[in-house]
Amino acid sequence: MSNQPNIDDYLQKGIYGEKQIKPEEKRKFLGTYRERVIVALKNSQVMENKVYNEIERLMKGNPQAKMLLNGELNYSFLSKYIQLAQKYNYSYSIVTNNESTTNIGLVLAHDYAINKEEIYITTTNKNQGQEKKTKEKSLFPTIKKKISKKRRT
Repeated sequence: MSNQPNIDDYLQKGIYGEKQIKPEEKRKFLGTYRERVIVALKNSQVMENKVYNEIERLMKGNPQAKMLLNGELNYSFLSKYIQLAQKYNYSYSIVTNNESTTNIGLVLAHDYAINKEEIYITTTNKNQGQEKKTKEKSLFPTIKKKISKKRRT
């Protein structure tokens, strides 16, 4: 048997296009594979007013990666991340796929597999740092009161 393409291969390619591995996964993650993703934001997260600090931190830590933005979102939502990419001279692309939709708004990805287990930034992850700071602030007055009571006695 020969590895040379035959007429059937050419016909199949002409009718259905290039064979792709995991096409649904590539559509979901804006043209890249899940195994290459460093972090992903949902559309609703990209549409928030502020930039996620985790994105900036991960961009600094992975300068060779690229940012993929969902072109179906309004440019006003994407512009803050585009400005961030330009600030760090970071590679980015706006991806539009008219044949399908995805709930992913932003992806930071490598050109090779990293197989990171947790790629989504959830509100609980985002709030954990804030909750810790709030807890520390609330404990401080209590400790201060106890110290001042001990000094008085």
